[in-house]
Amino acid sequence: MAEKIKIVFLGTASQVPTAKRNHTSILLTYMDENILIDCGEGTQRQFRIAKLNPCKITRILLTHTHGDHVLGIPGLFQTLALSGYNKTLFIYGPKGIKKFINNLLNTFQFSREYEIKVSEVSGRFFENKEFYIEATKVSHTTSCNAYSFVLKDRLRIDKKKLAELKLPTGPWIKELKEGKDITYNGKKYSAKKLTFLEKGKKISFVLDTAFFPEIVSFVKDADVLISESTFSSELQDKAKEFKHLTAIQAAEIAKKAKVKKLILTHISQRYEENSKLILEEAKKKFKNVLLAKDFDFVEV
Repeated sequence: MAEKIKIVFLGTASQVPTAKRNHTSILLTYMDENILIDCGEGTQRQFRIAKLNPCKITRILLTHTHGDHVLGIPGLFQTLALSGYNKTLFIYGPKGIKKFINNLLNTFQFSREYEIKVSEVSGRFFENKEFYIEATKVSHTTSCNAYSFVLKDRLRIDKKKLAELKLPTGPWIKELKEGKDITYNGKKYSAKKLTFLEKGKKISFVLDTAFFPEIVSFVKDADVLISESTFSSELQDKAKEFKHLTAIQAAEIAKKAKVKKLILTHISQRYEENSKLILEEAKKKFKNVLLAKDFDFVEV
Protein backbone atom coordinates (compact mmCIF):
# COMPACT_ATOMS: atom_id res chain seq x y z
CA MET A 1 0.00 0.00 0.00
CA ALA A 2 1.46 3.34 -1.06
CA GLU A 3 2.22 6.02 1.47
CA LYS A 4 -0.55 8.62 1.52
CA ILE A 5 -0.11 12.34 0.93
CA LYS A 6 -1.64 14.17 3.90
CA ILE A 7 -2.86 17.75 3.79
CA VAL A 8 -3.88 19.90 6.76
CA PHE A 9 -5.46 23.32 6.25
CA LEU A 10 -4.00 25.50 9.01
CA GLY A 11 -5.56 28.70 7.72
CA THR A 12 -8.26 29.36 5.12
CA ALA A 13 -8.97 33.11 5.36
CA SER A 14 -7.99 35.77 2.86
CA GLN A 15 -6.60 39.22 3.74
CA VAL A 16 -8.43 39.56 7.07
CA PRO A 17 -8.75 36.63 9.49
CA THR A 18 -12.05 35.86 11.20
CA ALA A 19 -13.08 34.09 14.39
CA LYS A 20 -13.28 30.84 12.39
CA ARG A 21 -10.56 31.28 9.78
CA ASN A 22 -6.89 32.05 10.27
CA HIS A 23 -4.59 33.50 7.63
CA THR A 24 -3.48 31.19 4.81
CA SER A 25 -1.25 28.22 5.56
CA ILE A 26 -1.33 24.58 4.41
CA LEU A 27 0.84 21.65 5.51
CA LEU A 28 1.55 18.79 3.10
CA THR A 29 3.11 15.65 4.58
CA TYR A 30 4.55 12.78 2.59
CA MET A 31 6.80 10.23 4.31
CA ASP A 32 9.56 12.29 6.00
CA GLU A 33 8.69 15.50 4.18
CA ASN A 34 6.60 18.21 5.84
CA ILE A 35 6.10 21.02 3.38
CA LEU A 36 4.46 24.26 4.53
CA ILE A 37 2.72 26.27 1.83
CA ASP A 38 2.57 29.89 3.01
CA CYS A 39 2.78 31.02 6.61
CA GLY A 40 0.17 33.62 7.49
CA GLU A 41 0.03 35.36 10.86
CA GLY A 42 -0.77 32.92 13.66
CA THR A 43 0.36 29.82 11.77
CA GLN A 44 2.54 28.52 14.59
CA ARG A 45 -0.41 28.71 16.98
CA GLN A 46 -2.46 26.73 14.46
CA PHE A 47 0.27 24.08 14.64
CA ARG A 48 -0.29 23.89 18.41
CA ILE A 49 -4.05 23.62 18.12
CA ALA A 50 -3.70 20.89 15.49
CA LYS A 51 -1.14 19.11 17.73
CA LEU A 52 1.49 19.26 15.01
CA ASN A 53 5.19 19.81 15.59
CA PRO A 54 6.63 22.74 13.59
CA CYS A 55 10.12 21.28 14.08
CA LYS A 56 9.20 18.61 11.55
CA ILE A 57 8.94 21.21 8.75
CA THR A 58 11.42 20.42 5.98
CA ARG A 59 10.50 23.02 3.35
CA ILE A 60 8.45 26.18 2.99
CA LEU A 61 6.85 27.19 -0.31
CA LEU A 62 5.91 30.87 -0.32
CA THR A 63 3.52 32.02 -3.01
CA HIS A 64 4.21 35.73 -2.51
CA THR A 65 4.99 38.36 0.11
CA HIS A 66 1.57 39.80 0.94
CA GLY A 67 1.07 39.92 4.70
CA ASP A 68 -1.72 37.35 4.93
CA HIS A 69 0.68 34.77 3.47
CA VAL A 70 3.94 35.58 5.27
CA LEU A 71 3.40 37.44 8.56
CA GLY A 72 3.78 34.21 10.52
CA ILE A 73 7.34 33.63 9.33
CA PRO A 74 9.29 35.70 11.92
CA GLY A 75 7.54 33.97 14.82
CA LEU A 76 8.02 30.56 13.25
CA PHE A 77 11.74 31.23 12.77
CA GLN A 78 12.10 32.18 16.42
CA THR A 79 10.11 29.20 17.69
CA LEU A 80 12.28 26.84 15.65
CA ALA A 81 15.39 28.47 17.12
CA LEU A 82 14.06 28.04 20.67
CA SER A 83 12.94 24.46 20.04
CA GLY A 84 16.22 22.92 18.93
CA TYR A 85 15.47 22.79 15.22
CA ASN A 86 18.60 21.24 13.70
CA LYS A 87 17.78 20.80 10.01
CA THR A 88 18.49 23.09 7.09
CA LEU A 89 15.27 24.98 6.41
CA PHE A 90 14.70 25.25 2.66
CA ILE A 91 12.52 28.16 1.56
CA TYR A 92 11.32 28.65 -2.01
CA GLY A 93 9.45 31.54 -3.56
CA PRO A 94 9.08 33.89 -6.51
CA LYS A 95 11.51 36.59 -7.59
CA GLY A 96 12.33 38.88 -4.66
CA ILE A 97 11.92 36.25 -1.93
CA LYS A 98 15.63 36.22 -1.04
CA LYS A 99 15.64 39.94 -0.28
CA PHE A 100 12.40 39.60 1.68
CA ILE A 101 13.73 36.82 3.94
CA ASN A 102 17.03 38.64 4.46
CA ASN A 103 15.12 41.74 5.52
CA LEU A 104 13.09 39.71 8.01
CA LEU A 105 16.21 38.18 9.52
CA ASN A 106 17.79 41.62 9.85
CA THR A 107 14.65 43.11 11.40
CA PHE A 108 13.86 40.42 13.95
CA GLN A 109 17.02 39.78 15.93
CA PHE A 110 17.36 36.37 17.58
CA SER A 111 20.05 33.73 17.76
CA ARG A 112 19.67 30.53 15.76
CA GLU A 113 21.89 27.60 14.98
CA TYR A 114 20.00 26.16 12.04
CA GLU A 115 20.68 27.15 8.45
CA ILE A 116 18.16 28.80 6.14
CA LYS A 117 18.53 28.40 2.38
CA VAL A 118 16.33 30.56 0.17
CA SER A 119 15.76 29.98 -3.56
CA GLU A 120 13.80 31.95 -6.15
CA VAL A 121 12.19 29.27 -8.28
CA SER A 122 10.38 28.56 -11.51
CA GLY A 123 9.73 25.28 -13.30
CA ARG A 124 10.81 21.99 -11.68
CA PHE A 125 13.06 23.08 -8.82
CA PHE A 126 13.27 20.03 -6.52
CA GLU A 127 13.31 16.33 -7.35
CA ASN A 128 14.17 13.03 -5.73
CA LYS A 129 13.28 9.38 -6.44
CA GLU A 130 9.80 9.74 -4.96
CA PHE A 131 8.50 13.14 -6.09
CA TYR A 132 9.23 16.54 -7.59
CA ILE A 133 7.94 20.06 -6.96
CA GLU A 134 7.38 22.65 -9.66
CA ALA A 135 6.40 26.30 -9.76
CA THR A 136 4.90 28.71 -12.23
CA LYS A 137 4.36 32.44 -12.18
CA VAL A 138 0.74 33.55 -11.78
CA SER A 139 -1.06 36.84 -12.37
CA HIS A 140 -1.24 38.80 -9.11
CA THR A 141 -0.48 42.33 -7.90
CA THR A 142 3.04 41.27 -6.90
CA SER A 143 5.43 38.53 -7.97
CA CYS A 144 3.60 35.29 -7.15
CA ASN A 145 3.96 31.53 -7.71
CA ALA A 146 1.64 28.55 -7.91
CA TYR A 147 3.05 25.13 -6.99
CA SER A 148 2.50 21.47 -7.78
CA PHE A 149 3.69 18.54 -5.68
CA VAL A 150 3.96 15.51 -7.98
CA LEU A 151 4.40 11.97 -6.69
CA LYS A 152 6.00 9.89 -9.44
CA ASP A 153 4.64 6.68 -10.94
CA ARG A 154 6.14 3.64 -9.22
CA LEU A 155 6.72 0.05 -10.20
CA ARG A 156 5.20 -2.11 -7.47
CA ILE A 157 5.72 -5.80 -6.69
CA ASP A 158 2.66 -8.03 -7.08
CA LYS A 159 2.96 -9.92 -3.78
CA LYS A 160 0.02 -12.16 -4.65
CA LYS A 161 1.82 -13.44 -7.75
CA LEU A 162 5.02 -13.95 -5.76
CA ALA A 163 3.08 -16.13 -3.33
CA GLU A 164 1.40 -18.10 -6.13
CA LEU A 165 4.80 -18.87 -7.66
CA LYS A 166 6.25 -19.57 -4.21
CA LEU A 167 8.94 -16.98 -4.70
CA PRO A 168 10.38 -15.84 -1.36
CA THR A 169 11.56 -12.30 -0.77
CA GLY A 170 15.23 -11.75 -1.44
CA PRO A 171 17.81 -9.49 -3.10
CA TRP A 172 16.06 -9.94 -6.46
CA ILE A 173 13.16 -7.80 -5.23
CA LYS A 174 15.28 -4.72 -5.89
CA GLU A 175 15.86 -5.90 -9.45
CA LEU A 176 12.13 -6.40 -10.00
CA LYS A 177 11.47 -2.85 -8.76
CA GLU A 178 13.92 -1.66 -11.42
CA GLY A 179 11.98 -3.60 -14.06
CA LYS A 180 14.63 -6.29 -14.51
CA ASP A 181 13.85 -9.98 -15.05
CA ILE A 182 15.12 -12.34 -12.35
CA THR A 183 16.34 -15.94 -12.13
CA TYR A 184 15.51 -18.13 -9.13
CA ASN A 185 16.46 -21.81 -8.78
CA GLY A 186 17.48 -21.86 -12.42
CA LYS A 187 14.16 -20.52 -13.69
CA LYS A 188 13.69 -17.10 -15.27
CA TYR A 189 10.81 -14.82 -14.21
CA SER A 190 9.59 -11.80 -16.16
CA ALA A 191 9.48 -8.49 -14.29
CA LYS A 192 6.42 -7.48 -16.34
CA LYS A 193 4.44 -10.42 -14.95
CA LEU A 194 5.47 -9.80 -11.33
CA THR A 195 5.01 -6.05 -11.15
CA PHE A 196 2.44 -3.39 -11.87
CA LEU A 197 2.60 0.37 -12.37
CA GLU A 198 1.15 2.45 -9.57
CA LYS A 199 0.15 5.86 -10.89
CA GLY A 200 1.52 8.88 -9.09
CA LYS A 201 -0.41 11.76 -7.57
CA LYS A 202 -0.47 15.48 -8.23
CA ILE A 203 -1.48 18.19 -5.78
CA SER A 204 -1.61 21.76 -7.11
CA PHE A 205 -1.75 24.96 -5.05
CA VAL A 206 -3.06 28.12 -6.68
CA LEU A 207 -3.22 30.87 -4.08
CA ASP A 208 -3.83 34.48 -5.15
CA THR A 209 -4.14 35.02 -8.88
CA ALA A 210 -6.39 36.48 -11.51
CA PHE A 211 -7.78 34.04 -14.05
CA PHE A 212 -5.42 33.44 -16.98
CA PRO A 213 -5.47 30.56 -19.49
CA GLU A 214 -1.96 29.23 -18.81
CA ILE A 215 -2.83 28.16 -15.26
CA VAL A 216 -5.03 25.40 -16.70
CA SER A 217 -2.07 23.58 -18.24
CA PHE A 218 -0.04 23.89 -15.03
CA VAL A 219 -2.67 22.14 -12.89
CA LYS A 220 -3.83 19.74 -15.62
CA ASP A 221 -4.90 16.29 -14.40
CA ALA A 222 -4.20 17.12 -10.74
CA ASP A 223 -5.70 14.69 -8.26
CA VAL A 224 -6.40 17.69 -6.03
CA LEU A 225 -6.43 21.36 -6.96
CA ILE A 226 -6.33 23.65 -3.93
CA SER A 227 -7.39 27.05 -5.17
CA GLU A 228 -8.11 30.46 -3.79
CA SER A 229 -11.75 31.51 -4.03
CA THR A 230 -11.80 34.98 -2.55
CA PHE A 231 -14.98 36.31 -4.12
CA SER A 232 -18.40 35.24 -5.35
CA SER A 233 -19.37 35.99 -8.95
CA GLU A 234 -21.32 39.12 -7.99
CA LEU A 235 -17.96 40.70 -7.11
CA GLN A 236 -16.15 39.60 -10.25
CA ASP A 237 -15.14 43.20 -11.02
CA LYS A 238 -13.49 43.48 -7.61
CA ALA A 239 -11.82 40.11 -8.16
CA LYS A 240 -10.42 41.39 -11.45
CA GLU A 241 -9.26 44.66 -9.86
CA PHE A 242 -7.35 42.93 -7.06
CA LYS A 243 -6.30 39.96 -9.21
CA HIS A 244 -8.14 37.21 -7.36
CA LEU A 245 -10.41 34.36 -8.42
CA THR A 246 -14.12 33.99 -7.98
CA ALA A 247 -15.56 30.60 -7.01
CA ILE A 248 -16.83 30.06 -10.54
CA GLN A 249 -13.44 30.88 -12.05
CA ALA A 250 -11.74 28.37 -9.75
CA ALA A 251 -14.29 25.76 -10.84
CA GLU A 252 -13.73 26.62 -14.51
CA ILE A 253 -10.00 26.02 -14.08
CA ALA A 254 -10.72 22.67 -12.41
CA LYS A 255 -13.09 21.63 -15.19
CA LYS A 256 -10.82 22.66 -18.06
CA ALA A 257 -7.80 21.04 -16.39
CA LYS A 258 -9.74 17.82 -15.75
CA VAL A 259 -8.69 17.66 -12.11
CA LYS A 260 -10.26 15.03 -9.89
CA LYS A 261 -11.09 17.19 -6.88
CA LEU A 262 -11.23 20.94 -6.19
CA ILE A 263 -10.77 22.37 -2.70
CA LEU A 264 -11.56 26.05 -2.21
CA THR A 265 -9.70 28.20 0.31
CA HIS A 266 -8.64 31.86 0.90
CA ILE A 267 -12.22 32.92 1.64
CA SER A 268 -13.06 36.61 2.15
CA GLN A 269 -14.33 37.65 5.58
CA ARG A 270 -17.50 38.97 3.92
CA TYR A 271 -18.65 35.33 3.59
CA GLU A 272 -18.08 34.43 7.23
CA GLU A 273 -21.76 33.71 7.81
CA ASN A 274 -22.58 32.60 4.27
CA SER A 275 -19.61 30.57 3.02
CA LYS A 276 -22.01 28.09 1.37
CA LEU A 277 -22.56 30.71 -1.32
CA ILE A 278 -18.97 30.17 -2.50
CA LEU A 279 -19.39 26.39 -2.52
CA GLU A 280 -22.74 26.46 -4.33
CA GLU A 281 -21.42 28.74 -7.06
CA ALA A 282 -18.43 26.48 -7.71
CA LYS A 283 -20.64 23.38 -7.87
CA LYS A 284 -22.54 24.89 -10.79
CA LYS A 285 -19.38 24.39 -12.87
CA PHE A 286 -17.59 21.50 -11.15
CA LYS A 287 -19.25 18.84 -9.01
CA ASN A 288 -16.41 17.36 -6.93
CA VAL A 289 -15.61 20.42 -4.85
CA LEU A 290 -15.07 21.06 -1.14
CA LEU A 291 -14.86 24.29 0.81
CA ALA A 292 -11.94 24.05 3.25
CA LYS A 293 -12.23 25.03 6.90
CA ASP A 294 -9.37 25.52 9.34
CA PHE A 295 -7.96 22.15 10.48
CA ASP A 296 -9.63 20.16 7.72
CA PHE A 297 -7.58 17.04 6.94
CA VAL A 298 -7.37 15.40 3.50
CA GLU A 299 -5.56 12.23 2.40
CA VAL A 300 -4.70 11.54 -1.22
